[in-house]
Amino acid sequence: MTTFSRRDFLYALSMLAAGTAVSMPGTAFGMQRRLRVVLVGTGVRGISFWGKRLVEQYPDLLEFVGLSDINPGRLAYAKTYMGVNCPTFVDFDEMVQQVKPDLIIVCTKDSTHHEFIIKGLAAGCDVLTEKPLTTDEVKAQAILDAERKYGKNLIVGFNYRWSPYMTKIKELLQQEEIGDITSVDFNWYLNVHHGASYFRRWHGLMNSGGSLWIHKATHHFDLLNWWLDAEPEEVFAYGALEHYGSNGPFRGKSCRSCPHKQECVYYWDITKDSHSMKLYVENEEHDGYIRDGCVYRHEIDIYDKMSAQIKYANNVVANYSLTTYSPFEGWRIAFNGHKGRIEAWLDIPWMKNDELDQESLHAAEMEQSKNEDMIHEPLVLYKSWSDYKVIQVASERSGHGGGDRRLHDKIFKDKHAPDPYGHAAGVRDGAMSILIGVAARKSIETGAPVKIASLTDLKPMPKRMA
Repeated sequence: MTTFSRRDFLYALSMLAAGTAVSMPGTAFGMQRRLRVVLVGTGVRGISFWGKRLVEQYPDLLEFVGLSDINPGRLAYAKTYMGVNCPTFVDFDEMVQQVKPDLIIVCTKDSTHHEFIIKGLAAGCDVLTEKPLTTDEVKAQAILDAERKYGKNLIVGFNYRWSPYMTKIKELLQQEEIGDITSVDFNWYLNVHHGASYFRRWHGLMNSGGSLWIHKATHHFDLLNWWLDAEPEEVFAYGALEHYGSNGPFRGKSCRSCPHKQECVYYWDITKDSHSMKLYVENEEHDGYIRDGCVYRHEIDIYDKMSAQIKYANNVVANYSLTTYSPFEGWRIAFNGHKGRIEAWLDIPWMKNDELDQESLHAAEMEQSKNEDMIHEPLVLYKSWSDYKVIQVASERSGHGGGDRRLHDKIFKDKHAPDPYGHAAGVRDGAMSILIGVAARKSIETGAPVKIASLTDLKPMPKRMA
């Protein structure tokens, strides 16, 4: 096996980045050949962002040498969709032993991430995992222990950081335009199309995705940690399931077979989505997974209403809420400082005349478009004792606001470029983002605030570790 210095290792680790975990060029791991990559978990995110896009954009830097999934039908479709000619495996251990990869990309169900991360590290491979890192504190500690024990790269990151709009907020805060930050108000709205989709899938089950406190909010908590350049210390939260699940007036097994199609506002015709039909519906016989599950099925047990107060180790207090059945999709945030205030938002209908309909918003964000046409999004900088200023930020809509493309390009094409805003995220960042969600769940269950330091052996720092 090719070896590399501790300095090279630390540099490679520092280049971890974004909203998902990220792979790095072979040279970053001390190799002068294409990186041998395998993918475990061939769902839609795995075969697109961590599959097809890497195949198309970086053929000179990496090659897929294996695909693994518990569903042989999805495996066959994934191989065709990604355009690769590598062996496929239902048995993950067999794949690792046979093809001897350099890098394992984990895109399985959230609750199983830790299994493949730990096995991969133990096998002497570097591992890249989709967000979230994992779903509870026990699994998080096991991952931290394994990463320390085996001395391999565990790559986790967050693509939202890399969008120009998010970066502009970071720039203003880092330049102390509003002085020391004292508090934050952060509201995220999932509309009745995108929000409902989580309750159709395995994400609606606590033991599969850890709730949206973990699966979805890990993005938002990482942004907060990054913007504030601090780590969370304590969380107090409220949450309830009041809209989906057993709250519905009727239910069925799936939208396709439901007798209530005409009266259910959440009816979704999956047969009009050829990609979902080929990837999921045509392969239900292998594992029983139903992609268009009923949003009112009784087994749904995650929260659909969530609110938390987060106290940071540097004494900043953040108020956060997540709504899963909003009429519109978007978010807004306000930072209060001793010298002023910053307000930012995206896709709030009354703040911008946007012609994109609500059902198409999420699809547009996820699209890996090659179109680099820029749009402009405003944010407002208020300075105490002076007039406010509207700043127009050149941005994009596709690929998580342009974050996806910038993340991949930074890692694969220009890894040595300066990183003045600290976009690169490490394993500690991945852990701290999910621990806020874990603490929120525990706070709801106990009715008491939860200390982050009580969850794992990580002790919150008032200044994020580089």
